[in-house]
Amino acid sequence: MEQQNVNTPLSPRRGAGGEAPRYVVGLGEVLWDVLPEGKKLGGAPANFAYHAGQFLGSDNTIAISALGEDKLAEETIEALREHNLNDLLPRVPYPTGTVQVTLDEQGIPTYDIKENVAWDNIPFDEDIQQIARNCRAVCFGSLAQRNVVSRETIHRFLDATPADCVKIFDINLRQQFYTKEIIKESLQRCNILKINDEELVLIGRMFGYPGLDIENKCWLILGKYNLDMLVLTCGTNGSYVFTPGQMSFQETPKVEVADTVGAGDSFTGSFCAAILSGKPVTEAHKLAVQVSAYVCTQNGAMPTLPDTFRF
Repeated sequence: MEQQNVNTPLSPRRGAGGEAPRYVVGLGEVLWDVLPEGKKLGGAPANFAYHAGQFLGSDNTIAISALGEDKLAEETIEALREHNLNDLLPRVPYPTGTVQVTLDEQGIPTYDIKENVAWDNIPFDEDIQQIARNCRAVCFGSLAQRNVVSRETIHRFLDATPADCVKIFDINLRQQFYTKEIIKESLQRCNILKINDEELVLIGRMFGYPGLDIENKCWLILGKYNLDMLVLTCGTNGSYVFTPGQMSFQETPKVEVADTVGAGDSFTGSFCAAILSGKPVTEAHKLAVQVSAYVCTQNGAMPTLPDTFRF
């Protein structure tokens, strides 16, 4: 089967010392969110890569997934180019992914995620392996691990990254598409966990510590899996960043919400970019909160951020 990769910076200019490029990667699902006002490009890893790229520059920021051999795949490529987002998207004989998104009165989305689609079948090829070996940071979730093909690709990618790679597990529980084994293996491979309060309750029940309060659950997970950071978002009730011996809390700004699609991904992308740029955790946390609040005021997951957010 022929695979086609498009719009991919596999051989960017090297630095003055000839050093290899380092990539910031969103790995997993690339799909279309079918919203009431029309379809918009989405998928948490692509959203992460897009928002990280708004701070770090797009040259070495890349979304890795898979596309079908259909018209929607061509639209995906065009949309990524419009957003100045690099991609590595091998073609596979499955339909390009879509998600039906329904919003409630508060703009909170629910998702109907189509199964057996292209991003369930991401192959681990030589191009993806090359990116992994030169990866500076990667964000992955549980959703793209629902099928064994993409799950094995994600594991092989993570295992091939350099020792200093920032590996963010944005847990992103959706419908029934997760298991205890998937979550445990992901926690063992990451060094930063991003989770929301509802997911934390589910994980507490699944792993057998439901009686602990929110903070103690987070401290327990941080220590048990030897994480560098645990990021907990609680919607309108603020957010936390736990690091060994320290906790940062930020209130959630009050804004007029258009929709919340992609807000969490913008939080993760901007937080990661700030950490990679050497910002202190508290400063990175504050930026992430402000960015995600702004994204909530916009329609869709990939708005252009105002220059006031730039480093």
